[in-house]
Amino acid sequence: MRLDQLLSISFQSILNNKLRTTLTILGVVVGIFSIIVIMTVITMLQNSIEDGLAMLNKNTFQIQKFDAMQTGHRDKSQRNRKDITIEEAYRLKELLKSAQYVGAEQWQGGKVVKYGNRETNPNIHVGGQTIDAMRTNDFNVELGRDFRDDDIKNSTDVCILGKEVVDKIFPNMNGIGQIVRVDNRPLRVIGLMEKQPEMFGESHDNYVLIPITTWQSMYGKYGRSVNIMVTAPSKESYDDVIEAAIGHFRKIRKVAPGEPDDFSIFSNESLISQVNDITGPIKIGALAVSLVALIAAGIGIMNIMLVSVTERTREIGIRKAVGAKKSIILMQFLVEAVVLCIFGGLVGIIIGIAIGNFAGSFLSAEFAIPLDWVVIGISMCIIVGVIFGTYPAFKAANLDPIEALRYE
Repeated sequence: MRLDQLLSISFQSILNNKLRTTLTILGVVVGIFSIIVIMTVITMLQNSIEDGLAMLNKNTFQIQKFDAMQTGHRDKSQRNRKDITIEEAYRLKELLKSAQYVGAEQWQGGKVVKYGNRETNPNIHVGGQTIDAMRTNDFNVELGRDFRDDDIKNSTDVCILGKEVVDKIFPNMNGIGQIVRVDNRPLRVIGLMEKQPEMFGESHDNYVLIPITTWQSMYGKYGRSVNIMVTAPSKESYDDVIEAAIGHFRKIRKVAPGEPDDFSIFSNESLISQVNDITGPIKIGALAVSLVALIAAGIGIMNIMLVSVTERTREIGIRKAVGAKKSIILMQFLVEAVVLCIFGGLVGIIIGIAIGNFAGSFLSAEFAIPLDWVVIGISMCIIVGVIFGTYPAFKAANLDPIEALRYE
């Protein structure tokens, strides 16, 4: 008997016993739903986080005083770290010949940008940038011009505005050439930035960029650590550039051989890896819950399939009497068990994705389908169908045809 015929018989049996089918697949639906809904929400959150964290250009890493994501109190060795200075950033740029860009930046948050009688909310970040930092951060000027060497050397009072700032204080004009004020410092607008990706529906366009020397004249040069960004020429040279940067920077910072680094390095990949480390245990927990639910569902499938074998004993006897082989009977019931599981799994996947995306929408996360977990879910259904459908199928295949025909 061909596979399409086995599938046809299985579907017909399922359709002829709707109530039994519903009860049989209910456990599978719950098991698959429980894992898919959680994985859908996690996928939505990870996608939003990854979009938001992708603030550095490709093949770029950052050197800074402390770890990017601090999960607890800093130990003494970290608390005693010296600030990274702009001079150290310039020195690294001189030494690190293998890098494409070596930029430096400093940030100050909670500021207000004013223009005439208009002003932003006090949530604007002011970023001091070198020219290379604009490249390493993947900051692209949409209108106007970028910073020039003279702006950095002469601490020019110029700025480039993020999209949210422009929309707030220049609703009817682009603002190029206008004078805005930050902490009562007049700054001439020379450029407008492209819109940045959002995270959880929150804007990342609430910032103003100024030359790093201008920033230091406003907020102080000392007592504030500089962040250094380094871009490698290619993905292939990325790891080598990191190793070279660490070596050069240890010498610049006079870190003795054998002593740990007194600075931290991170990239988009390392931040995303840390996020994955956090969500990993959640995924394992969801998988464990799903497995327990599927095992319970599998036992239910086995019991109901045994009932089905009993109900169809006479049918099995007739089929054997007309020449059906044991293998055909076994495959018929095994395929039926697998089809039931797959059908239940598909229902669970559809409901899980729908409810998961509905839940994720409250976090302003974008629609997502966890394709890898969909495949895992279907595979688990097939395995459960085979494992728990084998015994009923084996029992059906080994029925004595004469006894089966006599069964009432």
